[in-house]
Amino acid sequence: MRLLPRSEWPTGRGYRERPRFRVRRPARVRDLLGPDNIGIRQSLVALGFSSLTAVVAGALLAAMTGTLERYPGLLVLVPAAIGMRGNIFGALGSRLATSIHAGTFRMSRRPETLVMQNVIASGVLSLVTAVALAVLTKVLSPIFGLDSVIAVSDLLVLSAVGALLSFLVLIAVTLGMAARSAQRGWDLDDVNAPLVSAVGDVVTLPALLVASLLLEIDLLTKTLAVVLVVAAGVSLWWGRRTLLSLMRQVLIESLPILLATGILLVIAGVVIEHELAAFAANRAMLVLVPACLATAGAIGGILSGRLSSKFHLGVIEPTAIPGRPARRDLIAGLAFALPVLLLNGFLAHLASLIFGFESPGMASLVWISTIGGLIATVLAGAIGYYGTALAVRAGVDPDTYGMPLVTSSVDLGGAAALVLTIGWLGLS
Repeated sequence: MRLLPRSEWPTGRGYRERPRFRVRRPARVRDLLGPDNIGIRQSLVALGFSSLTAVVAGALLAAMTGTLERYPGLLVLVPAAIGMRGNIFGALGSRLATSIHAGTFRMSRRPETLVMQNVIASGVLSLVTAVALAVLTKVLSPIFGLDSVIAVSDLLVLSAVGALLSFLVLIAVTLGMAARSAQRGWDLDDVNAPLVSAVGDVVTLPALLVASLLLEIDLLTKTLAVVLVVAAGVSLWWGRRTLLSLMRQVLIESLPILLATGILLVIAGVVIEHELAAFAANRAMLVLVPACLATAGAIGGILSGRLSSKFHLGVIEPTAIPGRPARRDLIAGLAFALPVLLLNGFLAHLASLIFGFESPGMASLVWISTIGGLIATVLAGAIGYYGTALAVRAGVDPDTYGMPLVTSSVDLGGAAALVLTIGWLGLS
């Protein structure tokens, strides 16, 4: 069938040259925020869910005060372990989101497929980075003024067992979200970071608590520590020599950035551990730690995921000054942050009333959450754009580098912002 040129289109009473449907102008909120209304709703729902679960995790953390005091260094591992889970599985979700956008996503159990190679790589990274976090905690804590830390074998068991238990849950959640997004046409970038953060918060703390029970048996702890170190070394050696090229590429690209960001995560934990006495005196403030860090990290993760996909698809360029599409996403992050941070402060106060935690009052909790969280969110936006742009300019996968860089930097900046805000309010 030949298409008629415009000059040969039929005219007369039954025909019009005007289009039958008027193109609607974008809604004002879409002009402002960039994502469409569906994406906005998905992100807000995911962030709200992340806040609820993070407050639950914070309440559990506050209830663990006795365990934290009995095992010095455990609190250092809390933001480090949570942050590393977010780094690994946030980057995994971002890579899967890009494959969905590109039309290459297929669920399969065959080891040579894109999905399974990413799953195997995430398992190896979980174990190897957990061992590294334990060693970093033992090495860096005295350097930053925290002298009393449990033995390295105890830290290895806490970190690695907690990581493996968390992996089982998080890999199922991440794959489930990716499959559902592909089926329903959802944008995985809008929900990946908040939901991974939410599940990571809830899962990692109980996993660490379960791992701490093993520390009561000294011989078991030392034996298990050796087994975990050997397992990490063997899995890393096998991963570097395997014929699964995509998995090998993920490992090669991920390990340097994850180890570098692991240093930031451990320092963030040391910053919080230094204020353990203040948190123990007002345990409601401890509820805010996972909540504020999760919110800023989730928003930064959303930004990183969206920007990474747009860089891959050629929608934006890695320029020094963000272009209009990138600015819309950055403004969206700040717009999302304020109501969620206010909600965090209110939920922390509500949790203190329900569980009987000592609290400085709702006004103080809201101020701590809002000021500290906004500082962390601004930092997340800057690192989200420039970190992803730098990865593109360096010729590496921004899905692999952007997410860990954002979440780890936000964890350190957010921890420092929370501690500073607590000091400004005279509560430390």
